[in-house]
Amino acid sequence: MHAALTCLRALAEPTRLRLARLCAEGDLSVGELTELLGVSQPGVSRHLKLLVEGGVLERFREGSFVFYRLARQSPTIGLIEAALAALADSDPALAADRERLRRLAAEKSARAHAYFATVAADWDRLRGLQADESVVDAAIRDLVLDRRVDSLLDVGTGTGHMLNVLGGSVSRAEGIDLSLEMLAVARENLARAGLRHCRVRHGDMEHLPGDAAGFDVVMFHQVLHYAARPAQAVREAARAAGPGGRVVIVDYLPHALDELRDRHNHLRLGFPPAEVARWFAGAGLTPVAEQHLPGDPLSVGIWVARKPATEGSKE
Repeated sequence: MHAALTCLRALAEPTRLRLARLCAEGDLSVGELTELLGVSQPGVSRHLKLLVEGGVLERFREGSFVFYRLARQSPTIGLIEAALAALADSDPALAADRERLRRLAAEKSARAHAYFATVAADWDRLRGLQADESVVDAAIRDLVLDRRVDSLLDVGTGTGHMLNVLGGSVSRAEGIDLSLEMLAVARENLARAGLRHCRVRHGDMEHLPGDAAGFDVVMFHQVLHYAARPAQAVREAARAAGPGGRVVIVDYLPHALDELRDRHNHLRLGFPPAEVARWFAGAGLTPVAEQHLPGDPLSVGIWVARKPATEGSKE
C-alpha cells in the first residue's frame, strides 16, 4: 500500500503528470523536458525528483547528461499506466506537449541521421563484404528464439539493430554502448519502430553496470572485435545472464582485411572457434550451438553457450 500511495502522491500534480506522460514516450533529458514544458530547470528538477522517489520515473546518466524514462519495472507500473491512460488526448496542455515532442523528435532524428551519414558509406561497403545481413539476422532469430525469451541484453548495441530484430519477441530488452552518438541513433531507431519496452544506456562491455543481471539472453553482435579484452567481456556477459541463461556471440571468423583495423578501429581480425570456446570455458559457460555463415571475404560465426541453471551445476 505504501508504494501505491507514494506513486499516487507523485502523480497528483499537473506538471508531474505531464512529465510522466512525456517520459512514457521515451528517454528525455532534463534540458529537453525543460524546453518541452517551458518551465524553469530547477522547477522541472524538483518535480522529477519526486517522480523518481515515487517510483514513476527512473533516472540515469550518460556522460554529462541526465535522462529520465518511465519506470517500467516498477511494482506500481500498472497503476502508473492506468493513470496516464485516463488522461484525455483532447486536453490543450497535453496536446501542446505532444506537438512539441513531435518537433523535438524530428530534430533529434535529423541530427542522428546527419551523424550516421558521415559513416554510412563505409558501413555500406563493409556490409557488402560480409555474409548477407538478412541471412545472419534470420539465423540469430532461429538460435535465440528457439525457446521462450523474456529478457535480452544487447552488449555494444550500436544503432540498436539487434533490439530491432529481436525486441518485438521479448518483454524486456536493453542495449548498452560506450558511444553516446550511437546511443542517440539507437534511441531514434527504437522510437521509429515503436519498441517502447526496449531501452538503451551508456556502459562498457568489459565492465557492465552492476544492475545488469538476470537476463535470459546476453548477446554481442559484431562488437567483440573492438574489445581490448574480449574474454573479460564474455565473463561480464556470463555474470549478467540469469541461471540457465544464454550468451550469444556473433562476429567475424578469422580474415586478413587489415583495412578494418586501420579504418574501422577493429582490434581483432576475426576469431577462431577454438578461442571462442576458451572464452566460454573461462566464464563457466557450456557451448550449445555454433553456426558459420560464409561471406566474401568476411564470414560470420554465431556461437551460443548456456550458464548453469543452478550454482555448481555442470549443465
